[in-house]
Amino acid sequence: MVILILLICIVALILLITWAKLNTFLSFLVISLMAALLLGMPLDHIVPSVNKGLGDMLGSLVIVIALGSMLGKLVGVSGAAQKIATSMRNAFGEKYITWAMCLTGFIVGIPLFYNVGFFLLIPIIFSVATKYKLPLVYVGIPMLASLSVMHGFLPPHPSPMALQIQFHADIVKVFVYGIIVAVPAIVISGPLFARTLRNMKTTSVIALSVQDIRDDKLPGLWNSILSSLLPVILIGVSSIITRFAGGNVTIKHIAGFLGDANIAMMETIAIATYTLGVRQGMKLTEVMNVYAEAIREVSMILLIIGSAGILKQIFLDSGANGQIATILQGLNLPPLLLGWIIAAILRLCLGSATVAGLTAAGIIYPLMHQSGADPNLMVLSVGAGSLFCSHVNDTSFWVTKEYFGLSMKQTFLSWSLMETLVSVIGLIGVLILNIIVR
Repeated sequence: MVILILLICIVALILLITWAKLNTFLSFLVISLMAALLLGMPLDHIVPSVNKGLGDMLGSLVIVIALGSMLGKLVGVSGAAQKIATSMRNAFGEKYITWAMCLTGFIVGIPLFYNVGFFLLIPIIFSVATKYKLPLVYVGIPMLASLSVMHGFLPPHPSPMALQIQFHADIVKVFVYGIIVAVPAIVISGPLFARTLRNMKTTSVIALSVQDIRDDKLPGLWNSILSSLLPVILIGVSSIITRFAGGNVTIKHIAGFLGDANIAMMETIAIATYTLGVRQGMKLTEVMNVYAEAIREVSMILLIIGSAGILKQIFLDSGANGQIATILQGLNLPPLLLGWIIAAILRLCLGSATVAGLTAAGIIYPLMHQSGADPNLMVLSVGAGSLFCSHVNDTSFWVTKEYFGLSMKQTFLSWSLMETLVSVIGLIGVLILNIIVR
């Protein structure tokens, strides 16, 4: 009955947005309240769940999204994205531009969380697509595939780290196995899959398209790269310092603070305001106007992300995830496959990859010990399952849709299908590795 209610809510959400043409934010609010009532939540618990879902989701993302949008807008307006795009074209050629985007996402995605990476790299996607007259989704999917795989498979990202701790896995083996599984998943779901999207025409409402600036007016290449990727550098250096600081708690705390995603973005904005703004001849007031425009452009996306958090919280507080878990635990399947299936179904129902992965871990942990399954591969199996088929209850679905100017159908055929490929190929890689290392 719980699964039926969740399916009804998801279908109703799709119909409200696509058929009734209701605003997405309002649709999420309506469906969240409907789900709470159908799942039998006490009336006095519903409003606190709504507030918690909205607050928790935006509380963890709003600074990163806002500052990332500011940086992205400045990278575009200053010509830094155009400079990087031109250099990528010269290095790889237009024929291999999707591979260049894929490699960029792979490198950036190792230390950087998906949400930070998306908003950091989106101006580069827009610049490449605009300059070479290529479809946005064709250029963007290879980079998003890399970021998604890194976020779902590899430490130090939140879900893999938590799974590694829960399963008592070896972090080095998880990372090595994760790279082995990640490479084919990225290649197939990124550049190869993107070929099927080359004729997918879109119209983005987000004004990140980069003006074509004369080459002699562009910032230097190293200035463009360092200013754009400074958060990656700060977070990466912080992680290295923290790992090798030994027992020096003070250094660990300082490095952890300076390398926090929010703080790293603040540091980057402060530096980029000078390197890409004032130093390039812009007045400080002009830079601030660029930032204000960036915030206006992402305001509705922030509301959609927050409302998706409400729906997820309703599912959690109603106990729906626990009832689904009990049903799935009765399945008699090999642990690695079962872990993937549980995480995939939870992902379909709840939207959040992290919540799906951590919930699946709690269910599969006793079975893993009984069967003697490899805990390192279990981390990857559950991580792959947690990425399965992102759709309307996942914030990344809406961010991708709005930024790339996709219709619902196009988003399913590009983003959702790409995530499904990543998940299935990841499972296949885990099962093959299990045969080899056994």
